[in-house]
Amino acid sequence: MWYDIIDAFSDSPSQLRVVRFLLENGFGVNESGRITANGIEMPATQVARAIGVDRRVIDTTARSILDHETLRQVFCNIRVTPDLSQVAEVLGLAIITLIPKNASDKHIVASAVRVLAEYDISIRQLFVTDPVFSEEPKLVMIIDGALPHGVVEDLRDLPQVKRLIL
Repeated sequence: MWYDIIDAFSDSPSQLRVVRFLLENGFGVNESGRITANGIEMPATQVARAIGVDRRVIDTTARSILDHETLRQVFCNIRVTPDLSQVAEVLGLAIITLIPKNASDKHIVASAVRVLAEYDISIRQLFVTDPVFSEEPKLVMIIDGALPHGVVEDLRDLPQVKRLIL
């Protein structure tokens, strides 16, 4: 899909920035060409301000998305998912952020989850930042309670791990 996006917006870096922002935040486009978050319309001026572009770039990008069948299907159906990392401490949850050596390695998530399972840790949420959209891709694991002794060391010992952030 990313190649479709680059192709569709190759002549407009500002529109490409808008599309990247929408995807990074899970924002969609409705059939009227408005930016949405789970169906709730967002003012183009606010989106433009957040990205640092003119409001008209937002409107033009939304219309271009609707004119492209694949992008239309993606952006008319994309949904925002809550990120518990911002409220983890209040909820009594722990956060482990894994920075991989190579984000294209297919075994990062499986290896990390296997370690957590070995410690019988209950996972509340996992999310992975897409290496296409993020300069430093990561795996964020939000778990119930405190980290048991040994889990951090076992995660650090995984061959895929460049760095852990607790």
